[in-house]
Amino acid sequence: MSVPAPPRDASPPGQPKQAATAAWIGSALEYYDFFIYGSAAALIFPEVFFDDSDPATATLLSLATFGVAYAARPIGALFLGHVGDRLGRKKIMVFTLMLMGLSTFLIGCLPTRDQVGTLAPVLLVLCRVLQGVSAAGEQASANSMTLEHAPPDRRGFFTSFTLSGTQGGQLLATLVFIPVAALPEEQLLSWGWRVPFWLSVAVAVVGYVIRRRLDETPAFAQQTATEGVVRMPLVVLARDHWADVLRVVAGALIASVSTIFTVWALAYATSDAVGMSRSSMLWVAALANVVALAAIPLWAALSDRVGRRPVYLAGAAGSAVTMFLYLWAISTGSYPLVMLLGILAFGVVYSAANGVWPSFYGEMFPTRVRLSGVAIGTQIGFAVAGFAVTFAARIAGPDGDDWTAVALFTAALCVPPVIAAVTARETRLVPTERLGERAAGEGAERTEKVTA
Repeated sequence: MSVPAPPRDASPPGQPKQAATAAWIGSALEYYDFFIYGSAAALIFPEVFFDDSDPATATLLSLATFGVAYAARPIGALFLGHVGDRLGRKKIMVFTLMLMGLSTFLIGCLPTRDQVGTLAPVLLVLCRVLQGVSAAGEQASANSMTLEHAPPDRRGFFTSFTLSGTQGGQLLATLVFIPVAALPEEQLLSWGWRVPFWLSVAVAVVGYVIRRRLDETPAFAQQTATEGVVRMPLVVLARDHWADVLRVVAGALIASVSTIFTVWALAYATSDAVGMSRSSMLWVAALANVVALAAIPLWAALSDRVGRRPVYLAGAAGSAVTMFLYLWAISTGSYPLVMLLGILAFGVVYSAANGVWPSFYGEMFPTRVRLSGVAIGTQIGFAVAGFAVTFAARIAGPDGDDWTAVALFTAALCVPPVIAAVTARETRLVPTERLGERAAGEGAERTEKVTA
């Protein structure tokens, strides 16, 4: 008697947890590297790499280098998405971690403006570009890995570990910078700021050991063994899945909430206009991330019960309101109020959208182009989100204190994610092996022509 083959989405016992754990730890380690740059760009780099005789311009230029990585991310997504859909998710996860570790360590070794002049910011931008290329493939590959290993009825919960890990990395970066920011000014600007970047060596080694032990997903293995991999995933995406790619681009603009909270609000709160201390504002970010670590999997588990769309919509629409309240709180100078609303805005409300998008976006695409679709769509949207900090610094006025303009700007960037969610399909109950079928529609037959 023949034994029926297991469904495409079946994983060996224990594999979903192992994949989620590896995604969490790897993302935390990778995004520790990425986020320490944000703290340094707001607090340190204007004085180290730019002309501090004009503080406002120096801060604007420093925040612009933060956005450079986001501009590089779509380019990295085109390449890494293509490779990941052809060679597998595991290879991309290992490569991105090593590239991030190397580029971050090099930032800590860079000469300052006082030492080499304008060459210093040029080298800084080059290293930041490498960080952006790495980040382009990180979340998409980790999302695909966890989604394709997860039980069909718990995909939201398991894929949320990727973003929970990202928040863990941001928390780690913030905690590392708290004692660094408390150093005497001379030590901080000479060697202190370099230490968090040098620690990326340990980050890369630990991440490599964890991720090299992962198994490839059964969905990708089944795809390779039966239909084969797609030779040109970008062609299939542009022809059969363009509408969902556009939805992911629009949805990814929600990341503007994170960049405004993490970078611009930090710079504004510690400016002369408000006068809060660096350490106190870093503690706001730290505690908000602690809350997010718990909120993200809870919101994601709720999406497994009620659907992706309602949870995502609550996070996107709610963020427009709570970020306005958070920036208002900073303008009052009341630290307890800043702490309370910072935790509410970033730790609770934003986590609803942030925890659900890994499954929401990934479920829009079939296995053959999932990594490409998520990587390209998110990284284009994230590129805009990255430069939202630079735009915020510009529209905040010459003194950098027009918080209402920044709040309205942030709220406007929450509108496209709401529209994307309203027009998207609900995929909570769709079996893993059938995800993306309706999107492909009549293109399924043509897809076979570009399949290896």
